[in-house]
Amino acid sequence: MKLRFLTTIAAAFALPTLVLAQQPAAPAPAPTASPLLTMEIAQTIAQEAVTKCRADGYKVTVLVVDSLNAPKVMVRDDGAGANTTDAAKMKATASIVYGRASGPVATPPGVPAPPTLRPGSLFFGNAMNAQGGVPIMAGGASIGAVAVSGAPGGDKDAACANAGLGKVADKLK
Repeated sequence: MKLRFLTTIAAAFALPTLVLAQQPAAPAPAPTASPLLTMEIAQTIAQEAVTKCRADGYKVTVLVVDSLNAPKVMVRDDGAGANTTDAAKMKATASIVYGRASGPVATPPGVPAPPTLRPGSLFFGNAMNAQGGVPIMAGGASIGAVAVSGAPGGDKDAACANAGLGKVADKLK
């Protein structure tokens, strides 16, 4: 009885495998080249962002990450606070997670503003949804993010990040 039961169970598991083995394999999709955030582009973005912030009188940290949120380049300007490195990493993470510039999303006209958020609600895990993180787009795909921290306001951090991206815009098409 046990042998018959075990044989039936084994056959039940083997049958789908045999049927699937008889099916022709679907052709693999052709690989597509995805844009790559090179070290040279990352360095140019970081340097231009620092240059813009310096010109405006701000001491900042700039972090450029790839699409996996792995650091490519980080520059902490002379005089930038030590905490700016962590804040830049959290802004970059938020940009990668959301797939857009970090920071609150503007409320469209005619739509009531959301209720005031409780303190700390802009933080989740290792990300901070404050202005200053901007996605790096190439060929319609996000290939990374640049984040700036240390200017007196997220809008100023974002302006420096965008200046860095502006410097390499022609290379990201």
